[in-house]
Amino acid sequence: MENAQVADIFDEIADLIELQGGNAFRIRSYRNAARTVRDLSQRLEDLAAAGANFADLANVGKSTAGKIQEILDTGTCERLKELRAELPDGLPELMQVPQIGPRKAMQLYEELGVSSLEELKAAAEGGNIRDLDGMGEKTEENILRGLAMLASSEGRFLYHAAADHVAALGRFLDGVNGVTRWEVAGSFRRRKETVGDLDVLIHAGDRDAAREAILAYDRIDRVASRGREKSTVYLSGGLQVDFRFFEPAAFGAALMYFTGSKDHNIALRRRAQSHDWKLNEYGLFSGDKRLAGKDERSVYSRLNLPWIAPELREARGEIDAADGGELPALIEASDVRGDLQCHTTASDGTASIAEMAAAARERGYQFLAITDHSQRVTVANGLDAGRMRKHADAIREVDADLDGFWLLAGVEVDILKDGSLDLPEDLLAELDWVVASIHYDRAMSEAKMTERLLAAVRSGVVHTLGHPLGRIIGRREPLAFDADKVFAACAGCGVRVEINAQADRLDLPDTYVRRAKDAGVGFTFGTDAHKTGGLALMPLAVNVARRGWLTKADVLNTRTAKQLKKDLKRS
Repeated sequence: MENAQVADIFDEIADLIELQGGNAFRIRSYRNAARTVRDLSQRLEDLAAAGANFADLANVGKSTAGKIQEILDTGTCERLKELRAELPDGLPELMQVPQIGPRKAMQLYEELGVSSLEELKAAAEGGNIRDLDGMGEKTEENILRGLAMLASSEGRFLYHAAADHVAALGRFLDGVNGVTRWEVAGSFRRRKETVGDLDVLIHAGDRDAAREAILAYDRIDRVASRGREKSTVYLSGGLQVDFRFFEPAAFGAALMYFTGSKDHNIALRRRAQSHDWKLNEYGLFSGDKRLAGKDERSVYSRLNLPWIAPELREARGEIDAADGGELPALIEASDVRGDLQCHTTASDGTASIAEMAAAARERGYQFLAITDHSQRVTVANGLDAGRMRKHADAIREVDADLDGFWLLAGVEVDILKDGSLDLPEDLLAELDWVVASIHYDRAMSEAKMTERLLAAVRSGVVHTLGHPLGRIIGRREPLAFDADKVFAACAGCGVRVEINAQADRLDLPDTYVRRAKDAGVGFTFGTDAHKTGGLALMPLAVNVARRGWLTKADVLNTRTAKQLKKDLKRS
């Protein structure tokens, strides 16, 4: 079991207890345990093998620790089975729909007999929900939009979740006798935000023996097909994996072909055809003669192109750029020198200022911005003006003892409905770093939302727009606003836009990143970490940036602490 799978079980237990109107403390306990497990930098299985006591983890008591071990041993736990038996199977699915919490889910079940997404859709389309207490036509419309959003992401996995599977699968493949090389291709290699399946390319001396060893992988839930060229399986959790076998002479061409994208490959094939060559997964051919195929670079080179990074292979101008020698030198994870959004116990984080600073220094960072929530986010214990001033003093007190490191006193301030900011502007002007975000009052017209954002950008005290679209992948629609107008204002006012590294946000998305870059906007990375382990999400922001064609120079986080102070006009 990977950490994310264990965390999913605890979240489901919390959902089921909440559906039954159970004890709020118990619900919160399971959710906190899920967050702890999901944010761990070490695998639970590795900790267990080392003899660790799970009860020593934050938010994990003796009972929960026992359940972790039970899940690792059996893949589930008795408590989850008991709760599932007490409710219809599909009822927890209803809470995946935006705006349907446990109370509404139970109301829909008790009054309309709705216990699945299919029944929910039928009830909404039939106009049966609008007459329920506390609902209405707008609720029906929102439910149908939410269902459409869920349907569009059905069968897809967040990149971060797929990466957990890849890491576990990789450890297994490295130990399979005869496997001399393996690579994951497809949308995973292109670092897309969601992944439909995994294409794993393999070279093995004895294919048949290697195939049988691979199909014995203990995380395979079902073998769909087995063959000498390709075998398809489904892992626990539903992720499809296609194992494809290739010889060394064709491996590079296969890696290129199965990495895609489809449109990128079509453009390459047309280029090959202009020379009367043929390009496929086995190589680049002139008649029966293979011109290249052992590695990707040789194929690109024979096509008179430099190697193109997988993240750029989306047919968005990368081949023309390569032809003209204008491919960007994409930002690397090693270029990042600090994190510009995180939270502490001052609002809804679980680590102190000093603990977050220590964790950032352990990662080799030169700076970290502490950006706890402002007062509007009451659910997160947001800071009012008085608390914010004291908090800034506390941050600077810790910073004073950190040689060679800058701890920025910052805030994630809410942009209110009228475009004003949630804290006095004179206070915000005193802070080192201000992230402005929208968390509430999302249902506005595009024109009004645009004006709301423009007012914040033009305030003169904001450094970056936090998670600008406000989306949750597959669960919450993005805010509706005129992005080009907002980006133009950002460029004119020197306000950057954030790429938020939370696995289900990845906001700003790559296509918007490219538009903002073209508009002259600068960027910041923020993990939005609420625990020390959350700082480890930074590579997800780098993935988005690379897909958006960003270079090291485009991102403020690549500056040294000294350069950052200069950029922020700090002496």
